[in-house]
Amino acid sequence: MRALALLGTLLAALLLASAGPASAHAALRGSDPADGAVLKSSPRSVTLTFTESVGLLDDSFRVYDPTNHRVGTSEAEHGPAGSDTARITFPKKLGTGTFTVAWRIVSADSHPVSGALTFSVGKPSATTATVSTGPVENPVTGSLYNIGRYVAYLAVALLIGTVAFLAVCRPPDPAPLRTPIRTAWWALLAATLFLFVLRAPYEEGTSPATAFDLSALAKSATARPGLALLARMALLALTAALYLLLRKRVNRDRPSSPLLATAAALSAALALTWAAAEHASAGIQVPLAMTSSVLHLLSMALWLGGLTALLITLQRSATPLPAAVVTRFSRVAFAAVTVLVVTGVYQSWRGLGSWQALTDTSYGRLLLVKLAAVTLLLAAASQSRRWTAKLAPAPAVTAVDRVPLPVGAPADLSAPADPTTAADRTSAAAPSTAAAPPTAEESSTAENSSAAEDPRTLDAAPPGTSTGSHRAALRRSVLAEVAIGVAVLGITTILTGTLPGRAAAEAAGSETASDTVGIPATSVSMVPFDVGTPNGHGKVQITLDPGRVGANSVLAVVFGPDDGISTVPELRLSFTLAAQKIGPLPADVTDRGGYWAADSVNLPIAGEWTMTVTVRVSDLDQVTVTKKVRIAA
Repeated sequence: MRALALLGTLLAALLLASAGPASAHAALRGSDPADGAVLKSSPRSVTLTFTESVGLLDDSFRVYDPTNHRVGTSEAEHGPAGSDTARITFPKKLGTGTFTVAWRIVSADSHPVSGALTFSVGKPSATTATVSTGPVENPVTGSLYNIGRYVAYLAVALLIGTVAFLAVCRPPDPAPLRTPIRTAWWALLAATLFLFVLRAPYEEGTSPATAFDLSALAKSATARPGLALLARMALLALTAALYLLLRKRVNRDRPSSPLLATAAALSAALALTWAAAEHASAGIQVPLAMTSSVLHLLSMALWLGGLTALLITLQRSATPLPAAVVTRFSRVAFAAVTVLVVTGVYQSWRGLGSWQALTDTSYGRLLLVKLAAVTLLLAAASQSRRWTAKLAPAPAVTAVDRVPLPVGAPADLSAPADPTTAADRTSAAAPSTAAAPPTAEESSTAENSSAAEDPRTLDAAPPGTSTGSHRAALRRSVLAEVAIGVAVLGITTILTGTLPGRAAAEAAGSETASDTVGIPATSVSMVPFDVGTPNGHGKVQITLDPGRVGANSVLAVVFGPDDGISTVPELRLSFTLAAQKIGPLPADVTDRGGYWAADSVNLPIAGEWTMTVTVRVSDLDQVTVTKKVRIAA
């Protein structure tokens, strides 16, 4: 259990480290006017189109003229094309020059997105507005929000899994499971309330200090993510009432079918509060995706939460645990794993969109990590089933050592006692020794024999015996499953904050060249590097096309010390406009065979940007260098 606590702490630290700007799930597909366009006359409106439906904020659009003054606009609204668009109109005509549009919206799966673009009226200005789009999220708020989501995942898995184990597997001593159920319920309630309070600052990109603004709380209560959190709190109240009924019935007899059906419906409704506000609620095949997401979360809870309940029962049960209980859970776990695999394959296909995205996107690489962890989890589960099968023929197993029953005591305490005394039976069997007290050796032999024959005292057998070894092995394999499961939940939490590969590919594929006047010059820069080893120096030629505000293609060629083209195992490139606190904006360059390239990187504001180039020439040797580059309006 200490190891599990340490693992949870490490995963919380991982969530803190990965919280800096989130990879949101709605990507800008296009705009009207297009980014960098030069128009003959003033546009009447600006419309943005995204890869999925989006939510609008009070300050979703900020438009600045060439002198850096804010332009008056209408309130943001969805365009005629649907909820995947955002639009503002101008009450009067704009002047000439270059205008900057900074925007911020909330994607359908609850993650905030921001960016900037420019367009010109008449002709581009010599100067443009110097505005910052700001960070996608406040680092402290984002970290706290991610931790709250992780705690909610853990709590719902423990709550649903433990209650299901109690109702379906029916352990004879439910007392050890009452504290985990109460803890999970309170943790889920606290995490849900915590997420609701942080919802507004998370969307606005502000600090946690703004969380208790009443107007912000009221707005959160009317948006879909906030409504899902409020619904979750209401369902938790119903869950508490149902648990009290279920606990009474479990103590007496098997719960009735209507009670079990109600518990299943409440569990599905709880899972739906996640599906309605995350990946499944946006993109393709939404009804099927939400159904798959609900089943995925429920099967995860039944497996991992049930495993935790089994582990606690094995460790703390004060009465023998029949092997039938372990066998029942084994069947439930097998069904849950089957559903997990089927829904997981579907959700992976839906999120990736192509095999290439599995290695070319952050979402795909995280998915590979999760796949490896799940493979380890299945291996541990296979071991648990093996030890369960070996224990199944035994009448029962128990968690703690038992005091051996006295010689002559009935094997089943629930059966009526034999009216004949032990002394009578001894006398009948051996009259000549009936009155003589047994020797110490005989007493020891009789007690050991009784312990071996009594099905409730299998744990009293020495660890080296078959039953003791099997039970110890089962404990270890179940503990391994729980530990790996906690890690899988951590990876899943990070994965839900990462742009799916399908959305990334769609956004990149839909970006088109902006309409411009004339043909702007291409920007070419030479960046020298030296890792400090023999032949570890050279230069990188970086070409930005068109080298101006908006979408730019990137091409990088590495030259070695002999000025010939050189191949390197890794090259990373990002852009920062420090004066406006923009960036670093990564250019996800990939090896195209002899050169590195990225189809599009958006540089929203003109100015002197800093290119940061990292070149790795071997497994151990790399260097990071910078170079200034001028981006024209």
